[in-house]
Formats: sequence, structure tokens, C-alpha cells
Amino acid sequence: MRLVVLSGIVSVLTVFIGTPLLIKLLLKHGYSQAIRVSTDDEPYPEHEGKRGTPSMGGAAILAGIVLGYAVTHLVWWTPPSPSALLVLYLGLGLGAVGVADDYLKIFRRRATGLRARTKLIGQAVVALTFAIMALQFPNQVGETPATTAISFIRDTPLVLPAALYVLWVWFLVTATTNGVNLTDGLDGLATGAATMTFAAYVLIGVWQYGQSCFFTPGASCYPTASPLDLAVVAAAAAGACFAFLWYNAAPARIFMGDTGSLAIGGIIAGLAVTSRTELLLALLGGLFVLISLSVIGQVASYKFLHRRMLLMAPLHHHFEMKGWPEINIVVRFWIIQGFVVAIGLMIFYAEWVRG
Repeated sequence: MRLVVLSGIVSVLTVFIGTPLLIKLLLKHGYSQAIRVSTDDEPYPEHEGKRGTPSMGGAAILAGIVLGYAVTHLVWWTPPSPSALLVLYLGLGLGAVGVADDYLKIFRRRATGLRARTKLIGQAVVALTFAIMALQFPNQVGETPATTAISFIRDTPLVLPAALYVLWVWFLVTATTNGVNLTDGLDGLATGAATMTFAAYVLIGVWQYGQSCFFTPGASCYPTASPLDLAVVAAAAAGACFAFLWYNAAPARIFMGDTGSLAIGGIIAGLAVTSRTELLLALLGGLFVLISLSVIGQVASYKFLHRRMLLMAPLHHHFEMKGWPEINIVVRFWIIQGFVVAIGLMIFYAEWVRG
């Protein structure tokens, strides 16, 4: 448990101290991302004041996560686990795709950033290599970071062929990263929601460690490889997002950019795969799912019914168009996220309550 606490503390301090330095650096050189411009048909009065706000704050979040994890292992002189390193690889790899996208938007002034196909290829390369490697590296009792079984609160009897499972992980990673990216449209919305998801994975990792098959073999044990180290990663991520929220809450002084949203989505998906809670992620990342479904529904409605389901997608922009203040939308969406995360945790722990 001391590893988890230290990881969170180091990441909080790193991001809390480092983010203002990043803000000053970006402002000094005039690096900021274009924001949504108001028109007569689509007014965004609250967005006008965001012009000139620096982006690419995800670099600070990633620094906090990596330092939180690394310092913890250096202080207690414990070796890193393949499971945790793979989750970090997924986050850093997708973060690199986000850096390329933000670089083109901010430094090269290309409003669209990377081409959609290029971004998807980059995500696919990182996700597929993660999925393949996650089936390797067995520990002393033969547990690998992932198995080819679809998981809910643990592995289910549904076992996929290895090739199909790799594609399943690719879908899971892509859906999660894009869900976080879509949610990152209002000050603090994605950051606060991600903090709750990571906090849930801290609780799951610590619980799985206490009931691990590595220490207490039995019918109800968890065959998760290195669950405590996954909790260390989750604590570092939760701490980094929590500290970043200080600067990202309305009115935001910095945006996370694709650097942050893709990295956060990747780490969340990686934790779901390695903790054997893939389907439970639909609740632990419930707000991201809701936002993604709003976009899918909007596109489907327009294509097949020739009318828009929402005033504007994603969902939070629909409520902006209805005149809701930004802060009201963010807080109410946080409440929704907290509610579905709580339901997810109750389902996870229900197995223990039933005995």
C-alpha cells in the first residue's frame, strides 16, 4: 500500500509544480491551439475567452505518471512488472501520437492536425503491439499480463483465438482513447472523469492484490499478474489528473490536448485489459461511453433519418447550445461519471459480498 500512496504523492507534486512551468513556456512562445469560433448559427460566447490558452498539457500529466511510478520503485527498490510497463508503454505510445497531432496544430498551425488515417494507423500500431506483448511474459506461476478470455470482473468462459483477441484489444483501446478525446471539449470535463476512473482502478488493484492467486490460491482468487503494480500506475495517473485539474478547471489555464487525451485513454484501456475488467470498463469509463454514443447516434440519425438527434454532438455541446453554463455541464457530467463508477465498483465487489 505504501507504494500506491507514494506513487500518487509524487505524481501530484510533479504535475502541480511542472504545469505552471509548461504554461509559461508555451505562453512565452505564443503556442496555443485554435478554439471553436462563434457563428450566428452556432454561438459559443464562453469559448471566446479561451483564445490563446496553451494546449499540450498532457505532457505534464505523462511526466507525472512516469515519475510517480519510477520514483516509487527506486525508493523501495522493487522491480517493475511487465504488466505495469506494458500499460505505461500503451500510454506513452498513444501520447506520442497525440504529440504529433498537437505539434501540427500548435507549431505548424495545421488546424486539423494529423490526418484521420494517419492517427488511426498510429493508434493501431501501438494497440496491436501492446495486445501481442500482453500475452507474453508469464510470472512464476504462469500468469501473463492478459489472457485471450473476454473479462468482466474476472476472466469469463468466453475464450477467443489469439488473433481475434488482439483485434478485440485494438477495438477496446481505440474506443477508449477516442471516447476520452471526444469528452475533452469543456474545461476539466475529461480530466475530472478520468481521475474517478483511475481512482477506481487503484481500489480494484489493491483488492486483487489482497486476493491474488499468487499468494492465496483458491476458487475465488484473482489470477491477475502484478495487481499491486497496476494499482501503483493507476495511483500515479489519478494523482497526475487530479493535480492537472487545478489548472484545467474552468476557466482553464491550459488544455491537455491530444497528448493527454490519447495517453489517458490508453492507460485506462491498458488497466482494463491487465486487471481483467474489460467489459466493466463500460461503467468505470461510463461518461466516455455516453459521449461516444452521442456522436454515433448523431451520425446515424442524420444518415438514416435525415435529421439531427442533438443540437450538436458530442453531448456536452448539445447542452451548451441549449444555454447551459459550461461549469454546470461539467459538474453534472462529473456526477454522472461518479454514479456509474460507483455502480461499477459495487458490481466488482458484489462477488465478495455474496461470498
